[in-house]
Amino acid sequence: MNPRSVRNLGISAHIDSGKTTLSERILYYTGRIHRMGEVHDAVGATMDHMELEKQRGITITSAATTVAWAEAVINLIDTPGHVDFTVEVERSLRVLDGAILVLCAVGGVQAQSLTIDRQMRRYHVPRLAFINKMDRVGADPAAVVAQARERLNCEAALLQLPIGREANFEGVVDLITQQALYFDGPHGENVRREAVPPEMIEAVREARRHLLETLTLYSDELMEVLLAEEEPPEKLVHDVIRAAVGQLEFTPVLLGSAYRNKGVQPLLDAVVRYLPAPADHEIRAYAKDQDGAAQEILLAVDPEKPAVAMAFKIVEDPYGTLTFLRIYQGKFLKGESYFNQRTGRKERFSRLLRMHAEKREDIDEAEAGDIVAVLGVDAASGDTYAAKPDFCTLQGMFVPEPVIRMAIAPQARDGADRLSKALHRFRREDPTLHVSVDPETGETIIAGMGELHLEIYVERIRREYNVAVAVGAPKVNYREAPTQPVEFNIRHRKQSGGQGQYAHIIGRLEPIMSPLPTNLRSVPGEGQGVRAELSKDSPHPSPLPKGEGTEDFLFEEQIVGGRIPKQYLPAIEKGFRSLLPKGPIAGYPIVGLKAIVEDGSYHEVDSSDLAFQICAQTALRETFPRTKPVLLEPVMKIEIECPVQFQGSVVGNLTSRRGIVLAAEVRGGEVRIEGEVPLAETFGYSTALRSLTQGQGAFTLELARYKRLPKDLEEELIAERKKAKLAGAV
Repeated sequence: MNPRSVRNLGISAHIDSGKTTLSERILYYTGRIHRMGEVHDAVGATMDHMELEKQRGITITSAATTVAWAEAVINLIDTPGHVDFTVEVERSLRVLDGAILVLCAVGGVQAQSLTIDRQMRRYHVPRLAFINKMDRVGADPAAVVAQARERLNCEAALLQLPIGREANFEGVVDLITQQALYFDGPHGENVRREAVPPEMIEAVREARRHLLETLTLYSDELMEVLLAEEEPPEKLVHDVIRAAVGQLEFTPVLLGSAYRNKGVQPLLDAVVRYLPAPADHEIRAYAKDQDGAAQEILLAVDPEKPAVAMAFKIVEDPYGTLTFLRIYQGKFLKGESYFNQRTGRKERFSRLLRMHAEKREDIDEAEAGDIVAVLGVDAASGDTYAAKPDFCTLQGMFVPEPVIRMAIAPQARDGADRLSKALHRFRREDPTLHVSVDPETGETIIAGMGELHLEIYVERIRREYNVAVAVGAPKVNYREAPTQPVEFNIRHRKQSGGQGQYAHIIGRLEPIMSPLPTNLRSVPGEGQGVRAELSKDSPHPSPLPKGEGTEDFLFEEQIVGGRIPKQYLPAIEKGFRSLLPKGPIAGYPIVGLKAIVEDGSYHEVDSSDLAFQICAQTALRETFPRTKPVLLEPVMKIEIECPVQFQGSVVGNLTSRRGIVLAAEVRGGEVRIEGEVPLAETFGYSTALRSLTQGQGAFTLELARYKRLPKDLEEELIAERKKAKLAGAV
């Protein structure tokens, strides 16, 4: 396999933008399937192979397949659109070389589109944009491109113009070749090229001029050709686009209607022509030098070099554990053994598989640039496999923290083992699903990204493991955060015969300060973290937002003169960290806290790691309540689409849930409302919205940030937690 001819491609979009339908068309036109299924018909789409996906008409897990187009081999991954399953998009984009961002011709850039854009930028994934559903009433590609430029902050430009709109959408005009493309045949399989319709000649000329002027930003050669008023060669234009896309500086936009079988083949041509091959960019890994320090190394897409791959997805099925691998260097052979760089364990790859949704094909070897699956190894998402022990480690992936949790228990005693197996499996497959046991009540708690996320897993437990389960009401993951600095002076002394315990630390606890002025509203944060916002009249600063590169807890020592030996400092930090998961106010995790140790004392005989650890725990337990801590609640970014006549009642209901409206945009007979609402107020919202809009409303939720809980609700929640704790039912 020539790595120059490989394209590792993902399809990502906001929910209901048509990405699974587009995937189905790609499979059909590349000859991978011979009958197209639909998301909502009895057969279902090929890539939505789970029974639950077919019944609900949504994508729950990412699915991989391999197709051929022209002279290229495309490893294709179809990802979910719902924000609750965002980790599927996250880990897929981590191993891909390019992506298609699908945008609805009517909805434009929607809430999940922004999240996907951030994920693509995080992993430096070049992308094409495909404006789908051009046959829908209200389709406006120019407005969608303008939204992409503004909301995604990218240089986007149309490579095509539509021939007709809405129900009259017939095809597209290629602005580079200046040809009209029509899609004939029962399934649009025959691409017919004609001259540009006379009524569109002027519009095509103007759009082409705009495209070429945009591309001159990336090529002096193209600028010189245009300044000389010469016609640029097609190859030069294609080369400029490919280079700009590879540098993440330009996003080409193509048009079509996957459901009506129009515009898919030119999109495939663009994938092969503009998106990079595995060999087109540098792959960085980290290896330890002779002193044990991490240093950056470059991997090469070369089958002769030592093999390196990343395990990015784990799936349990009846035949065993499937581990999906992206190979970055070297060659992996069936039957050979390779080292898990995290555990150091040597594991045998007994079977190598090429996947087509749930179907599989045995292969003997796989080379750099390929995406395959291996059966039976014990891995976790993000693990690196290599031909040598301690060879290198690839950059991991960002996993957002869960925002909602609920208790789960089997209704019958004989279902406990099966429930345990199910939770163990799903936790391995999905890093965003957290399973824990409440130490006070013994309840099993599952935590995830949203109501739908947990609802799907509960349903899968019932179906796949035949376990009837009872679930508790969803609970919100609140946080405790300090608001003012407080000093501490704690001495731990214990003598009970023989060697005693002695530790003494002096310092202070303080909030991690936000870099934003406290009188400004904080902007939506990234995925998992804390971005607190206190009330305008509060004198206290906000805790630092937690995103990538920041922490919920910082430990700092400012000890001089050896008052506390250096060897005890890790124990002090460990003592502070051990109490962070369960704060003293209401039992929620502590965030935005900085602990500074400035002084103290020790005993030559009685001091120990354990003594200093206990001393730090006591310091946090006794001092934290004096920092005037507040409770923070997760606030969700909500995007609602409904007919315009229901706008008033929908906004009123949102306001009654402590929500705020940030923007409202009316397009045609539809209104799109953007706002923010506390997660605690969203339970059961899907039913409420359906009743308010006569079943015509839809909404999406995404974590925006954490902000301070109103004082009355905070006091009520703390009182409830204390009452429940006394009753032994927390």
